[in-house]
Amino acid sequence: MSEQSAVPGGPAAVGGLRTLGIDHVGVAVPDLDEAVERYRGLGLEVSHREENPAMGVQEAMLSSPTGVGTELQLVAPLGPHSAIGRFLDRSGPGLQHLALRVADVDDAARTLRGRGLRLLYDAPRIGTRGTRINFVHPKDCGGVLIELVEQVDAV
Repeated sequence: MSEQSAVPGGPAAVGGLRTLGIDHVGVAVPDLDEAVERYRGLGLEVSHREENPAMGVQEAMLSSPTGVGTELQLVAPLGPHSAIGRFLDRSGPGLQHLALRVADVDDAARTLRGRGLRLLYDAPRIGTRGTRINFVHPKDCGGVLIELVEQVDAV
């Protein structure tokens, strides 16, 4: 039996992990307002903006004017001791993570831990727009920080 989805065009379930697509690409920036203006100059529009004190960040999601395609997430630290603040000190501004949309972040975490991969959190945390998120350690993904994103339906 194939590991791919039996539904043409449906989500692939490779080895028990249902990845629905690339959700967004995260870019660490020191100044959110300045970065938003830079990317607006490239034709992108802000589709969402919020502060997430629990994660120590302020962020903006940008997309094409048509709304088609993967979003770009600009992430700025709320303080120097946040994970993004430390990333900026260590690496400077730039690509910080690749986010994969998954059907169920708990199932994805279980599957990946079963394969010996390390996740940053024991349990999912709340991300942008109320999503449930976790991260796969970059040392287990060729140096790339992978975010797992589960969309949560609005109530």
